[in-house]
Amino acid sequence: MAKYRNQLPQLSDRFFIISGGLETYLVYQKKMNLPYSATFPVLKSEAGCEVIKDYLSQFAMIAKKYGAGLIFQAVTWRASPDYLKKLGYEIEDLPSIVQQAVDLLVDIRNEYETETTPIVINASMGPRGDGYNPTTIMSPDEAQTYHSTQINAFSQSKADFITAFTLNYPEEAIGIVRAAKAVNMPIAISFTVSSDGRLPTGQSLKDAIEMVDSVTVKAPIYYMINCAHPNTFEKLLDPKEAWVQRIHGFKSNASKKTHEQLDESKELDDGNPQEFGQCNLALLKKLKHVNILGGCCGTDIRHIEETCKACCNACT
Repeated sequence: MAKYRNQLPQLSDRFFIISGGLETYLVYQKKMNLPYSATFPVLKSEAGCEVIKDYLSQFAMIAKKYGAGLIFQAVTWRASPDYLKKLGYEIEDLPSIVQQAVDLLVDIRNEYETETTPIVINASMGPRGDGYNPTTIMSPDEAQTYHSTQINAFSQSKADFITAFTLNYPEEAIGIVRAAKAVNMPIAISFTVSSDGRLPTGQSLKDAIEMVDSVTVKAPIYYMINCAHPNTFEKLLDPKEAWVQRIHGFKSNASKKTHEQLDESKELDDGNPQEFGQCNLALLKKLKHVNILGGCCGTDIRHIEETCKACCNACT
């Protein structure tokens, strides 16, 4: 049974952190090969499970150190039908993949959670295609049908909620929200933005959020922004606007480079962890309703600790 599914603690004003960029950590620091940036195959071996556990445990210790809440992400971002097939799995493997990924987080939570550091388990999912380049656009109905398989598996696990990360057009988000609502799973939507603050399709973040909220009657529990440095989007967010108030978190890149530059880069750009923390503080000072901060590409434990140093007192 999921512990927090019916009463998610991050919906309060308590400060929560999310872990850093797992994919870039595994590729650049652990020298692992991740076809299609899929991390769930790492759990096939005991050694892989230990790598994931050790990585995530660092963030649990940081959360406890600073008295922050923590949102754990299951390694299921690419555990969807198309990618299962590309990676040599069968669709029938999905329930056991999800269960293993979520149960690993439950074990870590049992070890580290305290009254002052609630740990919420997030079933992470991604778009059908590339998070940076939406080459195929589905209708909401098509997206609901496609993503229902993964979402149904999440609903049968101990995951507390779902976040759909790196989405880049609203029709897919609408389908995902509908699929989650059909099985009573709380869901957050996180959009990818480009260097101009717009979605990769060119649509404004404002229009995308307003469209999803209008069609789904504000079914997402909140929205997030991912895969961009805070400097990219901070100037676009007016706290007085209703659509901005629906954004409760950021999972930002360490680098200020564009998506195209990052795709072509042969080396990891981990930016400046201290500056990253200060940029997150600037976001919190501007957007009083935001209470969830984490890291995406290029970030690691340093970036999240600098965020805690800068931001924990600002949220109390």
